[in-house]
Order: sequence, then C-alpha cells, then structure tokens
Amino acid sequence: MARRLTDRTLKALGKRNLPQPGKTRDVDDGVVPGLKARVMPSGEISFVLVARYPRSQNPTRRSLGLYGQLSLEAARTKARAWHELLRRGRDPAEQEAQERLAEQRKRANTFGAAAEDFIRDKLNHERQGVEAARDLRVFLSAWGARPLEEITTADVLAIVKAAKNRGSPYRAHSLLTVARRFFNWAIAQQVYGLQAAPTDRLRAAAIIGEKKSRTRILADAEIRALWLATDKLGYPYGPLFKLLLLTGQRKSEVADASWGEFDLERKLWTIPAERMKADAAHIVPLSDAAIKVLATLPRFERGDCLFSVNGTKPVNGFAKAKSALDRAMKVEQPFCTHDLRRTMRTGLSAIPGISDLVRELVIGHTKPALHRVYDQFSYLPEKTHALDAWAARLQAIVEPPPSAENVIRLETRA
Repeated sequence: MARRLTDRTLKALGKRNLPQPGKTRDVDDGVVPGLKARVMPSGEISFVLVARYPRSQNPTRRSLGLYGQLSLEAARTKARAWHELLRRGRDPAEQEAQERLAEQRKRANTFGAAAEDFIRDKLNHERQGVEAARDLRVFLSAWGARPLEEITTADVLAIVKAAKNRGSPYRAHSLLTVARRFFNWAIAQQVYGLQAAPTDRLRAAAIIGEKKSRTRILADAEIRALWLATDKLGYPYGPLFKLLLLTGQRKSEVADASWGEFDLERKLWTIPAERMKADAAHIVPLSDAAIKVLATLPRFERGDCLFSVNGTKPVNGFAKAKSALDRAMKVEQPFCTHDLRRTMRTGLSAIPGISDLVRELVIGHTKPALHRVYDQFSYLPEKTHALDAWAARLQAIVEPPPSAENVIRLETRA
C-alpha cells in the first residue's frame, strides 16, 4: 500500500534521487486512488490523476497542476472532483473548459463592461448623451467590477435615495431614469445574461416624489450678480454662462458649439440638426452683446471648440463651475443652469411687440409637423429683433441707468 504523501515528502522528492534527463518518476498518493506526484529531472513536481477518461480505452494520466501553484490538499480535492465527474460520465477537461468560459463571460458581463458598451453604442450618439453618461458613471463608480446580474433593487435604491437625501430630487430622477434605460437595454441585447432589471418595480413617484416642473427664474438683482460673477470665473465657464443668458439656448447647445457653426460677418449661429432636440437646424441671430462675448474667446491651434481646454473636446465640468458661480454670486436661493433659459424666455415675454410664436422659435421650440412641412419661413428678422431687444433689456439690468434721485441737477444762471 502506497504511503500517504506529505509536503515533507514532496519537498524531498524534488531534491534527491531526481530522474535522468528525459525521464520522469511517479509517486503514488496513499489517500486518493490514481493521484500521483510526478517528479521531473529539474526537480519540478506536478500532480497527475491516472484514470479511464471518456473516449479512452485504457487508463491515462492527466495533469492536475504544478506543486506550489496547487497545494497537496487542493490536488486531492480536485482529484476527488474529477473522480465524481468520471462516475457521472463527464469529461473533466470539458467541464473545466465550460467553467473557464463561464468565468470569461462573467468578467465580460460586469456592470462596468456593459455600462461602457451602453455609453459607446447608445449615449455617444444622443444629443443629451453626455449628461446621461455622467449620471450612469455614478453607478459605474460604485459597481464597476460587479457582475451585472448581481446588482439588486436595493443597490439602485441606495444611490437614488442618496441623491434625494442630499436635497437633489431632480438628480435623483435623472439617476433612476438612466438606470432604468441601461438595464432595459442590457436585457434587450441578450448577451449579458440578464433576464430581469432591478429597476422593474421601482416607481419614481413613490421613491423620490412627483417630479415637479421647475418654475425658478432669476430676479434682476440675481441676473446682475451672475453677470458680474462670470467675469470672476473667466474662460471657459464665465463667457459660457453669459451666452446661455444672452441666447436662451440649451446648455449642451452652447457648451458643444464649434466655430464652424458661426457666421460672424452675418451675425448668425446655425446649430446643426444633430445637436438640436427637434432634429432640425436652428438659426440663432447674434446680438452685438453676444458678438462681444465671442470676441473674447481664444482660438486653439487644434480643434474648433468654443469652450474647451485644448480646442478638441468641449468642456463638461459644469457641476464644479456652477458651484464656483454660486460662491461668486453668494447665492441665497439655489437655481440650476437650465433656469437661465427659463429666465431669458420669461424676459422675452416682458418685451412688447414680440409674438409668442417668435419667442418660442428664438429658443428652438418648434412644432415639427408645422414648421418642417407647412411653415418653413425662417422668421429671421423677427428673431433678430427679439434677441437684440433682450440684449438691451439685459444691459439695462446689468448696468442700470442712474435713478432720478441720484442725479444732481445743476442750476444755470440767467
């Protein structure tokens, strides 16, 4: 009967009475039938299991692994598992191949890998994809290495509720929306092994509360404080905030603008269809105040971006920039960047002589069925008048004329 192998025995086998070059020596384990320690001329030892494997007429040896990489007890455990597979008529090599494939799929099916696929294949082609990707990366930073199918409803709730508890209900709604989109997309791809979404039974109203439409607009004093604060911010965000207020366009439409969209001689800015929510090109007449802001912007040797670090990629650090703006303004009542667009649109309504249709067209609100098919008039003169009038009103807010009580009347002698 073979003696029981021990670590001491194995270490001795690798040092003394080594086989001749080209030869090997097998030493039986007295614990697991068929388990042997194979000694090489170099002193290296591997574990092998002698058994009758499927599609083999005679017993043959198969390697279990090298001693040192595989402990003696691990070799015995593996050998016993192989015996069990053989008893059930299964080939251990095929079983291990399936397990390796499953592990590869598991690594490929992490939340991080699937999220990057979603950003690349879906969000990178959407007008508001940058903001959605920003929200998705909140989840990615928490779950990046976790298998997709292990993400639970509780995991999603923890992140969404954390945003709500910070006093950011709108961000909480955005986070839940992008999470729901992502998991539904992952299921539809049928390659990530996901059968059900952890967001299926989550209802935003019950978790966060009803999403109320924002009505916040900036008062004249706040507009004045913002304009002065933008000078402290400097490029790129200072002039960017000014253009948002002057033009009333969306944040992404201004932030992602490139010089090729501007005809400074004709004082026109044409935002291409692919960057517009309505999927139609939008012409924005430029007031003298907007031209003045554009004149302060740098031109980069590489790239065509208006607001950038190097000209090749638009800025995207709005959270930090908005916080800096708030500090410079000493904000008492919080507002978001989109409130500037609402403030501008409300300001247009306060100016006599501008129709409601023109006010809406100025900020890119169109009725596709009407303006693409029947009414293709550009309303360019009317939009130009509206934006010039708004710039004048803004100028009066930012630099109000002296009040009558502050004017000293000089008397003249007859």
